[in-house]
Amino acid sequence: MKPALNQIRSQAQKLKSETHALYLAARDPRTPWYAKLLVAAVVAYALSPIDLIPDFIPVLGYLDDLVLLPLGIALAVRLIPRAVLDDCRRRARETLQNGKIVSRAAGAVVIAIWLLLGAVCAGWLYRMFLG
Repeated sequence: MKPALNQIRSQAQKLKSETHALYLAARDPRTPWYAKLLVAAVVAYALSPIDLIPDFIPVLGYLDDLVLLPLGIALAVRLIPRAVLDDCRRRARETLQNGKIVSRAAGAVVIAIWLLLGAVCAGWLYRMFLG
């Protein structure tokens, strides 16, 4: 049981490092705009507290975490130039070794997007049922 738990922790650490490397690559001027757009979507989704498919739905709830995120990461990795990705991976490893990654700006952006979407949905529901 212990080796399996260690393997899961190792994989989670790799995923965290890769996600941070993608975040760094999105901010790098050498990364093409279309790769930046995809990386922004993948990182925002990975950091978002709200999933496309809620986790409480049996089996399907984890489908997005197990399929969509790795697919998005894999596609983003292919779109980023190799030299940029290698540099960002090195910087991500250094950041993780020195401490936790905290980005209040990224958290604020994710919260603002969800609040905006909630307001749009509330307005639509109001017009549909009360307007």
